[in-house]
Amino acid sequence: MSTTVTRVVGAGLFFLFIFVSGVWLSRSGRPLNGSIFAVHKLVGLAAGVFLIMTMHQLNQVDPLSATEWTAIVATGLCFLGTVVSGGLLSTDKPMPVAILRGHQIVPVLAVMSTAVSLVLLLGRR
Repeated sequence: MSTTVTRVVGAGLFFLFIFVSGVWLSRSGRPLNGSIFAVHKLVGLAAGVFLIMTMHQLNQVDPLSATEWTAIVATGLCFLGTVVSGGLLSTDKPMPVAILRGHQIVPVLAVMSTAVSLVLLLGRR
């Protein structure tokens, strides 16, 4: 397998694991199961580190263009929105439905933004 394919498959697997653990966590009810919550957070953290390392390595080989940086920043903001909304939902206080909807929508935007970023970054030669 080429490095490009490995990175794309790796990112896809991370997102799949984040989604599955998130659904599992939401179906486990309140109070949140600490083990499932930890898995969900650690997989999300690992995905973020993996993507940052990929982008850093690619920037070292060939400096990123303004378009690529824009896609990376959009991806980072989506990940930040996902972390913030998830953090708010993990508290014991009831949150407005908008926070829950945000946590259901922003991860989809993060996946799409990551896909665009990876296409831009891994497709350049």
